[in-house]
Amino acid sequence: MDKQSQPSSSWLTVPAPAKLNLMLHITGQREDGYHELQTIFQFVDYGDELSYQLRDDNEITLSPEIEGVNFEDNLIIKAARALQNHHYASNKTCGANIQLKKVLPMGGGLGGGSSNAATTLLALNKLWNLNLSLDELAAIGLNLGADVPVFIKGQACWAEGVGEKIVPLPDLVENWFVIACPNAHSDTKEIFSHKELTRDSQIINMRHALEGQAANEGRNDCQLVASKLNPEIGKTLNLLNKFGSAKMTGTGACVFLSLASESEATKVASKLPAELNAFIAKGTNLSSAHKVLFGSV
Repeated sequence: MDKQSQPSSSWLTVPAPAKLNLMLHITGQREDGYHELQTIFQFVDYGDELSYQLRDDNEITLSPEIEGVNFEDNLIIKAARALQNHHYASNKTCGANIQLKKVLPMGGGLGGGSSNAATTLLALNKLWNLNLSLDELAAIGLNLGADVPVFIKGQACWAEGVGEKIVPLPDLVENWFVIACPNAHSDTKEIFSHKELTRDSQIINMRHALEGQAANEGRNDCQLVASKLNPEIGKTLNLLNKFGSAKMTGTGACVFLSLASESEATKVASKLPAELNAFIAKGTNLSSAHKVLFGSV
C-alpha cells in the first residue's frame, strides 16, 4: 500500500505565514560565530500552507518534496523528527502525512523555512496530543533556526540575542505592504561572513527602536552587503523607493514598502514592472497559524 494511502484521520490545514524584519541591527558577533542582533518582527497575511494527516505508524511523508532539498534536510522534516525524538513522544505513535503548498520564495528573507518548521511543530504537537507548551516548542525550534521561536510564539515582537530573546509587541501598527521578490537568491551565510557587513551597530533600547519605526527611520544592516552581492536587490529597492522608503527584510532578497492602506498598496503594486514578482499583504501582529490553531484571542 502506498504510504499516502494509510490515513487514520482527516487533514489539519494550517498557514505558515511570512514575516518582515521592520528593522534589523547587527550589534556584535559571538565567539561561536553567531551574530547578536536587534530586530522588530511582524507577520503578514500571506505565506505557505501545510496540511497534516495522522498516520497509524511512525512514518513521516511530505508531498511534494522541494526540488534540490534533501528530504531529511527539509526544515519541515527536521521539525517533525525533533518532535518525534522528544521524550514525551517516545511512547506514542507519531506519524504524519504532510502536504505543502509552497508560495514563499526560498532565500527571500521572508522566513518561509522557519515558518514551515514552526507550523509543523505547532500542528503536530496538537495532532499527536503531546501537549507541549509554546516555551517547550520554542526551545526545540531554536535548534532548527534562530527565527523559529518567533513563529512558535506567534506574536509580532522585538527580538535580541540571536533572535531568541523575545518581547511581544501586540500594538504595532498593522500597515499594508508591497513586497517585491527580485530574481536573486540571497545566501544568509555569505552575507553574515562578508567582511563589509556592519557588526557594531550601537545597541538601542526597544522604545527608541519603536520610535524610529513610527518615523519610518529603521534600517537593515544586511541591506548594503546583500545589494552588493545581488545587484537585483538594489535595483528593486530603487524601484520601490520611488513611492516611499523601501527596506530589505532579513538577509534578503525580498524588499518591502510600508503603506497606510490597501488602496495605496494596490496603486503602488500596479505601477511596478509586470515581470517583477510582487504582491501586497496586510501586516498582522498575530500569526495566522495561531489564529487557526488557537483562535484570534
